[in-house]
Amino acid sequence: MTGRPRVALSALLTAHTLSQTGNAITVLATPFYVLAQGGTGVEVGIAATFATVPIVLGGPLGGALVDRIGHRLSSVIADAASAVTLAAIAVLAGTGNLPFWGFLLLIFLSGLLDTPGNTARHVLLPPLATANRIALERTVGFATGVERVAMLVGAPLGGVLVSVLGPPAAFATTAVAFVIAATLVLVCVPRPDRAGMARADLAAVGVPRVSYWRDLVAGFRFVSAHPLLRLIVFVVFLINLLDAARFSVLLPIHAAAHLQGAVAVGLLTGALGGGALVGSLVYGFFGQGWPRRPWFMVALGVTGGPFSVALAVQAPFSVLIALAAVIGLAAGIINPIIGVLQLQLAPRAMRARVYSLMVAGSWAGVPIGALLAGIAAERIGLTASFIIIGVSYVIVSLAPLRGGAWTGMGPFPARPA
Repeated sequence: MTGRPRVALSALLTAHTLSQTGNAITVLATPFYVLAQGGTGVEVGIAATFATVPIVLGGPLGGALVDRIGHRLSSVIADAASAVTLAAIAVLAGTGNLPFWGFLLLIFLSGLLDTPGNTARHVLLPPLATANRIALERTVGFATGVERVAMLVGAPLGGVLVSVLGPPAAFATTAVAFVIAATLVLVCVPRPDRAGMARADLAAVGVPRVSYWRDLVAGFRFVSAHPLLRLIVFVVFLINLLDAARFSVLLPIHAAAHLQGAVAVGLLTGALGGGALVGSLVYGFFGQGWPRRPWFMVALGVTGGPFSVALAVQAPFSVLIALAAVIGLAAGIINPIIGVLQLQLAPRAMRARVYSLMVAGSWAGVPIGALLAGIAAERIGLTASFIIIGVSYVIVSLAPLRGGAWTGMGPFPARPA
């Protein structure tokens, strides 16, 4: 196994790209599989909920395990588990032996280790950034950028696979992507030197490592005691709730009725990913000197209601594509800012727990939004649902204007804790 820093960082980013590409294809294929089986809007919402609940559960429970068993091994195990479960979906669905409850179970299991795996790869970034003499903001910007590449490639690819070959082929493709991702990390990323590091960092915050549950509680206490981290979790929770409602449930239903189905959703998601890729790379190259709070506020405002309003009035597809690229550009700036703060404000030995707990808290809104959107689509219709989401999004995006703990983001980049 090579220990060259540049090879290791490239392999990690490539594995992260493949893993996120698999997730993007899975997210797109799930609602269309349910619709292809004659499912209703409520059943689409239920499936989206089962796909996202494990992300919430796996975050807090898996973060402490990632810190304990190692970040590299955690990444490999997570991707391998996703490969096995998604291959099972592909085989059973392709042979007509997958009932709805079985699909829900396998989708749930496939996402259970997604957050720990994603956490492990992000926590591996700071030492690799140091070894390559690259600023953390730039490395996190690149990592967020490859996530956007995954969306840019995965969503259109998923749309084509679903439309041409069917959902089982899409799930089979994700399984292959996860196998390659696990292999890259196993072969190319060296085991980090964790000896002594954990004791030093934990002693700095007065948290001795005794047991799994105490480690878990220590992570909860750190996040809940930090005012800025608490606010970030709350705001992203609300944003993810609204995004899950409009992208995971309402948009596929809208596309099936008024656009070109899975292909349209794939292209719109790809436009989002393309815009976000540009935003992430711009932040990665130039964001080290930017004042974080103003940029965060502006970007959050751009990602608000225009896209929802355009969907509500059934705007032309060309307008939707343009808006998707613009809000993607803004989102590409938001996520690196949050990612750098998560890594800088947490002690090194607690990074996996803090990161995964924040991801879990933020993603807790996703299953709620998906389930509510499925019900809303049946009860009040798509137009009213999109309008409610747009208005709510604008209100949430104004939160950083209140100041308070938000001023802890800047006006200039915060120093590491």
